[in-house]
Amino acid sequence: MHKHAEEAINMMWQRYDEPLTMTDLAGAALLSKFHFTRVFRMETGTSPGRFLAAVRFYRAKHLLLRTSLSITDISYRVGYNSLGTFTGRFAKCVGLAPGQYRHLARTGIGMLSPPRRTDDPAQCGTVLGKLHNPWTDRRIRVYVAVFSSPILQGIPVACDVVENSDHYLLNSVPPGDWYVCAAAVEADNFDTAPWDRRPVFFGSSVPVSVRPGVSYKVDMTLHQTRPVDTPILVVIPELDSCRPPVEVTTVRQAQ
Repeated sequence: MHKHAEEAINMMWQRYDEPLTMTDLAGAALLSKFHFTRVFRMETGTSPGRFLAAVRFYRAKHLLLRTSLSITDISYRVGYNSLGTFTGRFAKCVGLAPGQYRHLARTGIGMLSPPRRTDDPAQCGTVLGKLHNPWTDRRIRVYVAVFSSPILQGIPVACDVVENSDHYLLNSVPPGDWYVCAAAVEADNFDTAPWDRRPVFFGSSVPVSVRPGVSYKVDMTLHQTRPVDTPILVVIPELDSCRPPVEVTTVRQAQ
């Protein structure tokens, strides 16, 4: 990883509650703003502004689940001066409003359900492939999903939950340019707050241009999570209970 980009990311995690500017971040990286933006996008796959927003919402998720602070207080603590702006952007990125997300801690992960899709399967494509995971003696569960950006946020358009297998299948992916992302968690981690588990491995693809009636083979190599990986905003492992209807995706578990 480019050491200058890493310095900027460290600043984001340490000072996410401040009104950081591009000048601040480029200064931490000891680069001009133009060169910094180019290097940062090359290293992370996204812009500094979107990465910073992901850091802020990741911290907001933690505060919602681990503290009794009001949503207004949390919005200020993660760098937002407007509660309305914070609430709207949080809902767009995480897939739930802040209050709903906090309610998740009391009711469990089964509360999530995606909007029912009406896409005609004949007008969609299929994405499938093999997962190459680093060696581990732990049993893992891999969540593979399709998003509109390299940042895992919101409700995916299709997803698969794979265990005891190294192949995934995503049916009825709408036409368009999509990113296929994978996150692996320990399958035997019985945390009392499973929605707060951090992935041990992560991987993503280059953009895939999906066309109707076409299957795309996209193999992915997962790696141990790194500072350059953007924070995961979609609620994991709630994908177990928020996967789209059967006609939209196939969720398999190897026998």
